[in-house]
Amino acid sequence: MVLTQVSVVSLAVTAVYAVVAFIFAFTTGRSQTRINKLILAWLLFDALIHFTLEGPFVYWSLVSTIQKSSHFTAQVWKEYALADKRWGVSDPTIVSLEILTVFVTGPLAVWLIFAILKDKSYRHFIQIFLCVCELYGGWMTFCPEWLTGSNNLRTNNFLYLWVYLVFFNGIWVVIPALLLVQSWQEIPFTKQVKQTKTVESVTTTSVSHKYNTRSTRGKKAD
Repeated sequence: MVLTQVSVVSLAVTAVYAVVAFIFAFTTGRSQTRINKLILAWLLFDALIHFTLEGPFVYWSLVSTIQKSSHFTAQVWKEYALADKRWGVSDPTIVSLEILTVFVTGPLAVWLIFAILKDKSYRHFIQIFLCVCELYGGWMTFCPEWLTGSNNLRTNNFLYLWVYLVFFNGIWVVIPALLLVQSWQEIPFTKQVKQTKTVESVTTTSVSHKYNTRSTRGKKAD
């Protein structure tokens, strides 16, 4: 594993974003449930990454390439390009996905923060939309590479493989997947099905109880 100055600074900035996100969630969202606080922290972290890191990536990739840029905002992507070469050369698929990320999923994360804090009825619609976009982005980032033999991925270095490729991409798969499960459990029709099953169960138990009571009384009368 080779830690450079850029990699240390990049990881430090990411850690600062995480701390800021948790402070925001547990102060602004103090009246929220613990689960919602964790979700708020994730959403702010998500938005910060999309806007402040991926936003510059989109800009430099459209006007030139990351490798040709000497601006300090391009340095983090030069570092990441050591793990995945496509990020340094304005790969059309990657740039297209990052445009979607910056201009769609970033604003969606901010909108979802608002929806949670204000207890909006459309909260889970936005949450599902956001999670599907995140999962789609992850799939389209790596599936084409897997199908072509992963020639652009560097997997012989612990930092590049397990930290850059696996961890930092994996959290954008695991967390959206968990949020989709939560939304599935919270959307109205799911709750209605559960309530219906509960009512049916109570009704069946009540009828069975009455039947057993009558049977017992009949036997005593005999």
